[in-house]
Amino acid sequence: MTLTDQIPSWKKLSLFAVTWPIFIDSVLRMMLGTVDVFMLSRISDKATGAVGLANEIIFFCIMMFGFVGIGTSVAVSQYIGARREKEASRIAALAISINLIFGILISILLVFFGESLLVLMNLDPDQIGIASHYLKIIGGFIWIEALSYAVSSVIRSSGHTKSVMYVTLGVNLIHVVGNYLLIFGNLGFPEMGVTGAAISTVVSRLLGIFVLFFILYRRVPAPIRRKDYVTWNGSYVKQIISVGLPAAGEHLAWQSQYLMIMSFVNMISFTALNTHVYVMNVSNYFMALAMAIGAGTEIIVGQMVGAGEMKEAYKRLMKSVRISFVLTLAIVGTASIFRHELVGMFTDDPNIIALGASIFLLSIVLEPGRTFNIVIINSLRAAGDARFPVMMGVISMWGVSVPLAYILGVHLGIGLFGVWIAFTIDEWLRGLIMLLRWKSRAWEKKALVKPADVPEYSIGA
Repeated sequence: MTLTDQIPSWKKLSLFAVTWPIFIDSVLRMMLGTVDVFMLSRISDKATGAVGLANEIIFFCIMMFGFVGIGTSVAVSQYIGARREKEASRIAALAISINLIFGILISILLVFFGESLLVLMNLDPDQIGIASHYLKIIGGFIWIEALSYAVSSVIRSSGHTKSVMYVTLGVNLIHVVGNYLLIFGNLGFPEMGVTGAAISTVVSRLLGIFVLFFILYRRVPAPIRRKDYVTWNGSYVKQIISVGLPAAGEHLAWQSQYLMIMSFVNMISFTALNTHVYVMNVSNYFMALAMAIGAGTEIIVGQMVGAGEMKEAYKRLMKSVRISFVLTLAIVGTASIFRHELVGMFTDDPNIIALGASIFLLSIVLEPGRTFNIVIINSLRAAGDARFPVMMGVISMWGVSVPLAYILGVHLGIGLFGVWIAFTIDEWLRGLIMLLRWKSRAWEKKALVKPADVPEYSIGA
Protein backbone atom coordinates (compact mmCIF):
# COMPACT_ATOMS: atom_id res chain seq x y z
CA MET A 1 0.00 0.00 0.00
CA THR A 2 1.44 3.40 -1.00
CA LEU A 3 1.46 6.45 1.22
CA THR A 4 -1.26 8.05 -0.94
CA ASP A 5 -3.48 4.98 -0.53
CA GLN A 6 -3.12 5.25 3.26
CA ILE A 7 -4.50 8.80 3.32
CA PRO A 8 -8.27 8.80 4.02
CA SER A 9 -10.44 9.69 1.03
CA TRP A 10 -11.88 12.79 2.72
CA LYS A 11 -8.37 14.19 3.14
CA LYS A 12 -8.04 14.21 -0.65
CA LEU A 13 -11.18 16.32 -1.16
CA SER A 14 -11.46 20.10 -1.01
CA LEU A 15 -14.82 21.83 -0.83
CA PHE A 16 -14.09 24.03 -3.84
CA ALA A 17 -12.93 21.13 -6.04
CA VAL A 18 -16.03 19.09 -5.19
CA THR A 19 -18.54 21.95 -5.20
CA TRP A 20 -17.93 23.98 -8.35
CA PRO A 21 -18.78 21.10 -10.73
CA ILE A 22 -21.93 20.40 -8.68
CA PHE A 23 -22.88 24.08 -8.97
CA ILE A 24 -22.43 24.09 -12.74
CA ASP A 25 -24.29 20.78 -12.96
CA SER A 26 -27.20 22.14 -10.88
CA VAL A 27 -27.44 25.25 -13.04
CA LEU A 28 -27.39 23.17 -16.20
CA ARG A 29 -30.11 20.84 -14.90
CA MET A 30 -32.30 23.81 -14.04
CA MET A 31 -31.75 25.14 -17.54
CA LEU A 32 -33.53 22.11 -19.00
CA GLY A 33 -36.80 23.52 -17.68
CA THR A 34 -35.88 27.18 -18.01
CA VAL A 35 -34.93 26.80 -21.67
CA ASP A 36 -38.41 25.43 -22.39
CA VAL A 37 -40.05 28.31 -20.52
CA PHE A 38 -37.82 30.92 -22.18
CA MET A 39 -38.27 29.63 -25.72
CA LEU A 40 -42.00 29.00 -25.34
CA SER A 41 -42.45 32.53 -23.98
CA ARG A 42 -41.75 33.60 -27.58
CA ILE A 43 -44.97 31.80 -28.54
CA SER A 44 -47.33 32.99 -25.77
CA ASP A 45 -47.61 33.63 -22.03
CA LYS A 46 -50.41 31.03 -21.96
CA ALA A 47 -48.08 28.28 -23.19
CA THR A 48 -45.38 29.43 -20.78
CA GLY A 49 -47.66 29.33 -17.73
CA ALA A 50 -48.97 25.89 -18.69
CA VAL A 51 -45.53 24.38 -19.22
CA GLY A 52 -44.21 26.12 -16.10
CA LEU A 53 -46.85 24.45 -13.95
CA ALA A 54 -46.29 21.08 -15.64
CA ASN A 55 -42.58 21.43 -14.89
CA GLU A 56 -43.40 21.95 -11.20
CA ILE A 57 -45.09 18.54 -11.18
CA ILE A 58 -42.14 17.00 -13.02
CA PHE A 59 -39.71 18.60 -10.57
CA PHE A 60 -41.78 17.22 -7.72
CA CYS A 61 -41.41 13.70 -9.15
CA ILE A 62 -37.66 14.14 -9.69
CA MET A 63 -37.30 15.24 -6.08
CA MET A 64 -39.06 12.02 -5.05
CA PHE A 65 -36.43 10.00 -6.91
CA GLY A 66 -33.98 11.63 -4.55
CA PHE A 67 -35.12 9.48 -1.66
CA VAL A 68 -33.05 6.61 -3.07
CA GLY A 69 -30.38 8.90 -4.50
CA ILE A 70 -29.80 10.71 -1.21
CA GLY A 71 -29.80 7.50 0.82
CA THR A 72 -27.36 6.00 -1.65
CA SER A 73 -25.11 9.06 -1.61
CA VAL A 74 -24.87 9.04 2.18
CA ALA A 75 -24.32 5.27 2.42
CA VAL A 76 -21.72 5.18 -0.37
CA SER A 77 -19.87 8.20 1.09
CA GLN A 78 -19.71 6.63 4.54
CA TYR A 79 -18.58 3.24 3.17
CA ILE A 80 -15.84 4.94 1.15
CA GLY A 81 -14.81 6.96 4.21
CA ALA A 82 -14.70 3.72 6.19
CA ARG A 83 -12.55 2.11 3.43
CA ARG A 84 -15.15 -0.53 2.58
CA GLU A 85 -15.18 0.05 -1.18
CA LYS A 86 -16.64 -3.29 -2.29
CA GLU A 87 -19.68 -2.76 -0.14
CA ALA A 88 -20.01 0.76 -1.54
CA SER A 89 -20.30 -0.68 -5.06
CA ARG A 90 -22.80 -3.36 -3.98
CA ILE A 91 -25.11 -0.81 -2.42
CA ALA A 92 -24.76 1.46 -5.46
CA ALA A 93 -25.94 -1.26 -7.87
CA LEU A 94 -28.93 -2.14 -5.70
CA ALA A 95 -29.94 1.52 -5.42
CA ILE A 96 -29.85 1.97 -9.20
CA SER A 97 -32.25 -0.95 -9.65
CA ILE A 98 -34.62 0.35 -6.98
CA ASN A 99 -34.78 3.82 -8.54
CA LEU A 100 -35.43 2.39 -12.01
CA ILE A 101 -38.45 0.45 -10.75
CA PHE A 102 -39.69 3.51 -8.87
CA GLY A 103 -39.25 5.67 -11.97
CA ILE A 104 -41.27 3.32 -14.16
CA LEU A 105 -44.15 3.40 -11.64
CA ILE A 106 -44.12 7.22 -11.57
CA SER A 107 -44.10 7.34 -15.39
CA ILE A 108 -47.24 5.21 -15.51
CA LEU A 109 -48.98 7.42 -12.96
CA LEU A 110 -48.16 10.65 -14.81
CA VAL A 111 -49.37 9.32 -18.15
CA PHE A 112 -52.74 8.23 -16.78
CA PHE A 113 -53.40 10.77 -14.01
CA GLY A 114 -51.37 13.86 -14.96
CA GLU A 115 -54.35 15.77 -16.35
CA SER A 116 -56.40 15.12 -13.22
CA LEU A 117 -53.60 16.60 -11.13
CA LEU A 118 -53.54 19.74 -13.28
CA VAL A 119 -57.30 20.16 -12.76
CA LEU A 120 -56.85 19.85 -8.98
CA MET A 121 -54.28 22.65 -9.11
CA ASN A 122 -56.88 25.09 -10.50
CA LEU A 123 -55.07 25.60 -13.80
CA ASP A 124 -56.99 27.67 -16.34
CA PRO A 125 -59.06 25.33 -18.59
CA ASP A 126 -57.46 26.86 -21.70
CA GLN A 127 -54.03 25.84 -20.40
CA ILE A 128 -54.85 22.32 -19.22
CA GLY A 129 -54.68 20.82 -22.71
CA ILE A 130 -51.23 22.32 -23.34
CA ALA A 131 -49.84 21.30 -19.94
CA SER A 132 -51.36 17.80 -20.09
CA HIS A 133 -49.83 17.01 -23.48
CA TYR A 134 -46.39 18.22 -22.33
CA LEU A 135 -46.69 16.30 -19.06
CA LYS A 136 -47.60 13.02 -20.76
CA ILE A 137 -44.52 13.07 -22.98
CA ILE A 138 -42.06 14.11 -20.28
CA GLY A 139 -43.78 12.01 -17.61
CA GLY A 140 -43.87 8.89 -19.76
CA PHE A 141 -40.08 8.90 -19.88
CA ILE A 142 -39.34 10.30 -16.42
CA TRP A 143 -37.88 6.90 -15.47
CA ILE A 144 -34.79 8.08 -17.35
CA GLU A 145 -34.36 10.87 -14.81
CA ALA A 146 -34.83 8.38 -11.96
CA LEU A 147 -32.01 6.28 -13.36
CA SER A 148 -29.87 9.35 -13.95
CA TYR A 149 -30.38 10.56 -10.39
CA ALA A 150 -29.19 7.26 -8.89
CA VAL A 151 -26.16 6.87 -11.17
CA SER A 152 -25.12 10.51 -10.71
CA SER A 153 -25.38 10.15 -6.92
CA VAL A 154 -22.97 7.21 -6.95
CA ILE A 155 -20.45 8.96 -9.19
CA ARG A 156 -20.54 12.13 -7.05
CA SER A 157 -20.18 10.19 -3.81
CA SER A 158 -16.87 8.89 -5.09
CA GLY A 159 -15.73 12.50 -5.46
CA HIS A 160 -15.94 12.59 -9.29
CA THR A 161 -18.29 15.55 -9.54
CA LYS A 162 -16.74 16.89 -12.78
CA SER A 163 -17.79 13.82 -14.76
CA VAL A 164 -21.47 14.37 -13.96
CA MET A 165 -21.14 18.06 -14.83
CA TYR A 166 -19.76 17.31 -18.29
CA VAL A 167 -22.63 14.93 -19.03
CA THR A 168 -25.20 17.51 -17.98
CA LEU A 169 -23.49 20.10 -20.17
CA GLY A 170 -23.79 17.79 -23.17
CA VAL A 171 -27.44 17.05 -22.38
CA ASN A 172 -28.19 20.78 -22.25
CA LEU A 173 -26.49 21.52 -25.55
CA ILE A 174 -28.48 18.77 -27.25
CA HIS A 175 -31.65 20.05 -25.60
CA VAL A 176 -31.15 23.65 -26.76
CA VAL A 177 -30.46 22.53 -30.33
CA GLY A 178 -33.47 20.22 -30.21
CA ASN A 179 -35.71 23.05 -29.00
CA TYR A 180 -34.43 25.34 -31.74
CA LEU A 181 -35.25 22.75 -34.37
CA LEU A 182 -38.54 21.39 -33.06
CA ILE A 183 -40.28 24.31 -31.30
CA PHE A 184 -39.91 26.77 -34.16
CA GLY A 185 -39.47 24.35 -37.09
CA ASN A 186 -36.01 25.51 -38.18
CA LEU A 187 -33.78 23.84 -40.81
CA GLY A 188 -36.66 21.92 -42.33
CA PHE A 189 -37.90 20.29 -39.12
CA PRO A 190 -41.64 20.42 -38.32
CA GLU A 191 -42.85 23.30 -36.12
CA MET A 192 -44.11 21.43 -33.04
CA GLY A 193 -44.24 24.07 -30.29
CA VAL A 194 -44.77 22.59 -26.83
CA THR A 195 -44.58 19.03 -28.21
CA GLY A 196 -41.18 19.78 -29.72
CA ALA A 197 -39.87 21.04 -26.36
CA ALA A 198 -41.00 17.83 -24.67
CA ILE A 199 -39.46 15.55 -27.32
CA SER A 200 -36.18 17.46 -27.16
CA THR A 201 -36.06 17.03 -23.39
CA VAL A 202 -36.65 13.28 -23.54
CA VAL A 203 -34.08 12.62 -26.28
CA SER A 204 -31.34 14.65 -24.58
CA ARG A 205 -31.90 12.88 -21.24
CA LEU A 206 -31.86 9.46 -22.89
CA LEU A 207 -28.49 10.13 -24.51
CA GLY A 208 -27.17 11.41 -21.18
CA ILE A 209 -27.99 8.24 -19.25
CA PHE A 210 -25.96 6.09 -21.66
CA VAL A 211 -22.91 8.26 -21.03
CA LEU A 212 -23.46 8.21 -17.25
CA PHE A 213 -23.40 4.42 -17.17
CA PHE A 214 -20.16 4.40 -19.14
CA ILE A 215 -18.61 6.77 -16.56
CA LEU A 216 -20.04 4.76 -13.66
CA TYR A 217 -18.03 1.68 -14.59
CA ARG A 218 -14.85 3.74 -14.83
CA ARG A 219 -15.30 5.66 -11.56
CA VAL A 220 -16.78 3.30 -8.95
CA PRO A 221 -14.32 2.41 -6.15
CA ALA A 222 -14.77 -1.35 -6.80
CA PRO A 223 -16.21 -3.18 -9.87
CA ILE A 224 -19.99 -3.61 -10.06
CA ARG A 225 -21.04 -7.11 -11.06
CA ARG A 226 -24.22 -7.82 -13.07
CA LYS A 227 -25.69 -9.89 -10.26
CA ASP A 228 -25.33 -6.91 -7.90
CA TYR A 229 -28.25 -5.23 -9.71
CA VAL A 230 -30.62 -8.09 -8.86
CA THR A 231 -29.20 -9.31 -5.54
CA TRP A 232 -31.44 -8.21 -2.69
CA ASN A 233 -29.57 -7.26 0.47
CA GLY A 234 -31.89 -6.27 3.29
CA SER A 235 -29.13 -4.59 5.26
CA TYR A 236 -28.19 -2.30 2.38
CA VAL A 237 -31.82 -1.48 1.65
CA LYS A 238 -32.37 -0.62 5.31
CA GLN A 239 -29.40 1.76 5.26
CA ILE A 240 -30.64 3.47 2.10
CA ILE A 241 -34.16 3.81 3.45
CA SER A 242 -33.07 4.98 6.91
CA VAL A 243 -31.71 8.14 5.29
CA GLY A 244 -33.63 8.22 2.01
CA LEU A 245 -37.16 7.78 3.31
CA PRO A 246 -37.00 10.70 5.76
CA ALA A 247 -35.36 12.77 2.98
CA ALA A 248 -38.25 11.82 0.71
CA GLY A 249 -40.65 12.86 3.46
CA GLU A 250 -39.00 16.25 3.69
CA HIS A 251 -39.06 16.70 -0.09
CA LEU A 252 -42.66 15.50 -0.20
CA ALA A 253 -43.61 17.99 2.50
CA TRP A 254 -41.86 20.83 0.64
CA GLN A 255 -43.19 19.97 -2.80
CA SER A 256 -46.72 19.22 -1.64
CA GLN A 257 -46.93 22.49 0.27
CA TYR A 258 -45.45 24.24 -2.74
CA LEU A 259 -48.05 22.72 -5.07
CA MET A 260 -50.77 23.70 -2.60
CA ILE A 261 -49.47 27.25 -2.57
CA MET A 262 -49.34 27.19 -6.37
CA SER A 263 -53.09 26.53 -6.31
CA PHE A 264 -53.42 29.67 -4.15
CA VAL A 265 -51.41 31.60 -6.75
CA ASN A 266 -53.78 30.37 -9.46
CA MET A 267 -56.66 31.71 -7.37
CA ILE A 268 -55.07 35.16 -7.24
CA SER A 269 -54.76 35.89 -10.98
CA PHE A 270 -53.33 34.84 -14.32
CA THR A 271 -50.72 37.59 -13.93
CA ALA A 272 -49.68 36.21 -10.53
CA LEU A 273 -49.19 32.71 -11.98
CA ASN A 274 -47.00 33.86 -14.85
CA THR A 275 -45.02 36.19 -12.59
CA HIS A 276 -44.43 33.36 -10.14
CA VAL A 277 -43.26 31.02 -12.92
CA TYR A 278 -40.81 33.61 -14.28
CA VAL A 279 -39.44 34.61 -10.86
CA MET A 280 -39.03 30.98 -9.72
CA ASN A 281 -37.09 30.19 -12.89
CA VAL A 282 -34.57 32.85 -11.90
CA SER A 283 -34.70 32.14 -8.14
CA ASN A 284 -33.78 28.51 -8.78
CA TYR A 285 -30.37 29.77 -9.88
CA PHE A 286 -29.98 31.64 -6.59
CA MET A 287 -30.59 28.35 -4.79
CA ALA A 288 -28.12 26.50 -7.02
CA LEU A 289 -25.08 27.83 -5.16
CA ALA A 290 -26.35 26.77 -1.75
CA MET A 291 -27.42 23.42 -3.19
CA ALA A 292 -23.94 22.88 -4.61
CA ILE A 293 -22.19 23.82 -1.38
CA GLY A 294 -24.63 21.63 0.52
CA ALA A 295 -24.06 18.66 -1.79
CA GLY A 296 -20.29 19.08 -1.76
CA THR A 297 -20.24 19.38 2.01
CA GLU A 298 -22.48 16.30 2.25
CA ILE A 299 -19.93 14.20 0.36
CA ILE A 300 -17.04 15.35 2.55
CA VAL A 301 -18.98 15.17 5.83
CA GLY A 302 -20.29 11.71 4.89
CA GLN A 303 -16.76 10.43 4.38
CA MET A 304 -15.59 12.12 7.60
CA VAL A 305 -18.40 10.51 9.59
CA GLY A 306 -17.63 7.13 8.00
CA ALA A 307 -14.04 7.58 9.13
CA GLY A 308 -15.17 8.55 12.66
CA GLU A 309 -13.87 12.14 12.36
CA MET A 310 -16.81 13.90 14.06
CA LYS A 311 -14.93 17.02 15.15
CA GLU A 312 -13.68 17.62 11.60
CA ALA A 313 -17.19 17.09 10.24
CA TYR A 314 -18.62 19.66 12.67
CA LYS A 315 -16.09 22.32 11.66
CA ARG A 316 -16.51 21.58 7.95
CA LEU A 317 -20.25 22.21 8.06
CA MET A 318 -20.01 25.44 10.04
CA LYS A 319 -17.46 26.81 7.60
CA SER A 320 -19.65 25.80 4.63
CA VAL A 321 -22.67 27.59 6.13
CA ARG A 322 -20.72 30.83 6.47
CA ILE A 323 -19.42 30.61 2.91
CA SER A 324 -22.87 29.84 1.49
CA PHE A 325 -24.59 32.63 3.41
CA VAL A 326 -22.16 35.35 2.32
CA LEU A 327 -22.01 34.25 -1.33
CA THR A 328 -25.80 33.90 -1.63
CA LEU A 329 -26.37 37.33 -0.13
CA ALA A 330 -23.86 38.86 -2.56
CA ILE A 331 -25.38 37.15 -5.61
CA VAL A 332 -29.01 37.95 -4.75
CA GLY A 333 -28.14 41.52 -3.85
CA THR A 334 -26.40 42.01 -7.19
CA ALA A 335 -29.25 40.37 -9.12
CA SER A 336 -31.82 42.64 -7.44
CA ILE A 337 -30.15 45.64 -9.08
CA PHE A 338 -31.16 44.19 -12.45
CA ARG A 339 -34.53 42.85 -11.28
CA HIS A 340 -36.59 44.58 -13.97
CA GLU A 341 -34.30 43.33 -16.70
CA LEU A 342 -34.39 39.77 -15.35
CA VAL A 343 -38.17 39.55 -15.51
CA GLY A 344 -38.13 41.43 -18.81
CA MET A 345 -36.21 38.54 -20.39
CA PHE A 346 -39.44 36.53 -20.29
CA THR A 347 -42.21 39.04 -20.98
CA ASP A 348 -43.07 42.60 -22.04
CA ASP A 349 -46.11 42.81 -19.74
CA PRO A 350 -45.47 45.83 -17.44
CA ASN A 351 -47.66 44.42 -14.65
CA ILE A 352 -45.69 41.15 -14.56
CA ILE A 353 -42.37 43.01 -14.65
CA ALA A 354 -43.35 45.33 -11.78
CA LEU A 355 -44.66 42.51 -9.59
CA GLY A 356 -41.67 40.27 -10.33
CA ALA A 357 -39.24 43.08 -9.53
CA SER A 358 -40.80 43.62 -6.09
CA ILE A 359 -40.45 39.91 -5.30
CA PHE A 360 -36.77 39.98 -6.28
CA LEU A 361 -36.24 42.63 -3.61
CA LEU A 362 -37.83 40.33 -1.04
CA SER A 363 -35.45 37.58 -2.15
CA ILE A 364 -32.58 39.51 -0.58
CA VAL A 365 -34.07 38.44 2.76
CA LEU A 366 -35.44 35.05 1.71
CA GLU A 367 -32.49 33.39 -0.04
CA PRO A 368 -29.80 33.76 2.68
CA GLY A 369 -32.24 32.11 5.11
CA ARG A 370 -32.80 29.26 2.70
CA THR A 371 -29.06 28.49 2.70
CA PHE A 372 -29.26 27.33 6.33
CA ASN A 373 -31.84 24.73 5.36
CA ILE A 374 -30.12 23.47 2.24
CA VAL A 375 -26.55 23.23 3.58
CA ILE A 376 -27.22 22.03 7.12
CA ILE A 377 -29.91 19.50 6.22
CA ASN A 378 -27.57 17.90 3.68
CA SER A 379 -24.92 17.41 6.35
CA LEU A 380 -27.40 16.14 8.94
CA ARG A 381 -28.41 13.47 6.44
CA ALA A 382 -24.77 12.75 5.61
CA ALA A 383 -24.23 11.98 9.29
CA GLY A 384 -27.28 9.69 9.34
CA ASP A 385 -29.53 12.17 11.21
CA ALA A 386 -32.35 12.23 8.66
CA ARG A 387 -35.53 12.10 10.73
CA PHE A 388 -35.26 15.43 12.54
CA PRO A 389 -35.24 17.60 9.37
CA VAL A 390 -38.41 15.99 8.00
CA MET A 391 -40.24 16.29 11.33
CA MET A 392 -39.48 19.99 11.62
CA GLY A 393 -40.08 20.49 7.91
CA VAL A 394 -43.64 19.17 8.06
CA ILE A 395 -44.43 21.26 11.13
CA SER A 396 -43.05 24.49 9.65
CA MET A 397 -44.15 24.10 6.03
CA TRP A 398 -47.70 22.97 6.71
CA GLY A 399 -48.10 24.80 10.01
CA VAL A 400 -46.55 28.11 8.92
CA SER A 401 -45.94 28.42 5.18
CA VAL A 402 -49.25 27.10 3.80
CA PRO A 403 -51.66 28.90 6.16
CA LEU A 404 -49.65 32.14 5.97
CA ALA A 405 -49.57 32.01 2.16
CA TYR A 406 -53.36 31.72 2.07
CA ILE A 407 -53.98 34.35 4.73
CA LEU A 408 -51.56 36.92 3.28
CA GLY A 409 -51.93 36.13 -0.41
CA VAL A 410 -55.63 35.36 -0.75
CA HIS A 411 -57.57 36.30 2.37
CA LEU A 412 -55.91 39.66 3.04
CA GLY A 413 -55.48 40.37 -0.67
CA ILE A 414 -51.73 41.07 -0.59
CA GLY A 415 -51.40 38.74 -3.58
CA LEU A 416 -48.24 37.06 -4.80
CA PHE A 417 -46.04 39.28 -2.61
CA GLY A 418 -47.86 37.93 0.45
CA VAL A 419 -47.20 34.37 -0.69
CA TRP A 420 -43.48 35.08 -0.90
CA ILE A 421 -43.51 36.64 2.59
CA ALA A 422 -44.82 33.28 3.82
CA PHE A 423 -41.97 31.49 2.03
CA THR A 424 -39.47 33.81 3.72
CA ILE A 425 -40.76 33.27 7.26
CA ASP A 426 -40.82 29.48 6.79
CA GLU A 427 -37.25 29.28 5.42
CA TRP A 428 -35.75 31.36 8.23
CA LEU A 429 -37.64 29.50 10.96
CA ARG A 430 -36.55 26.06 9.72
CA GLY A 431 -33.02 27.23 8.98
CA LEU A 432 -32.39 28.48 12.50
CA ILE A 433 -33.82 25.27 13.98
CA MET A 434 -31.48 23.19 11.79
CA LEU A 435 -28.51 25.26 12.96
CA LEU A 436 -29.40 24.56 16.59
CA ARG A 437 -29.69 20.85 15.79
CA TRP A 438 -26.20 20.74 14.28
CA LYS A 439 -24.72 22.60 17.24
CA SER A 440 -26.34 20.11 19.63
CA ARG A 441 -24.15 17.35 18.07
CA ALA A 442 -27.01 14.85 18.37
CA TRP A 443 -26.09 13.62 14.89
CA GLU A 444 -22.75 12.20 16.08
CA LYS A 445 -24.42 9.00 17.31
CA LYS A 446 -26.25 8.20 14.07
CA ALA A 447 -23.52 7.01 11.65
CA LEU A 448 -24.54 4.11 9.35
CA VAL A 449 -21.16 2.34 9.23
CA LYS A 450 -18.02 1.93 11.28
CA PRO A 451 -14.48 2.46 9.96
CA ALA A 452 -12.53 -0.57 8.77
CA ASP A 453 -9.24 -1.34 10.47
CA VAL A 454 -6.57 0.42 8.40
CA PRO A 455 -2.91 1.34 8.88
CA GLU A 456 -1.96 4.66 10.37
CA TYR A 457 -1.16 7.38 7.87
CA SER A 458 1.01 10.43 7.86
CA ILE A 459 0.57 13.20 5.34
CA GLY A 460 3.95 14.71 5.93
CA ALA A 461 5.95 11.49 5.78
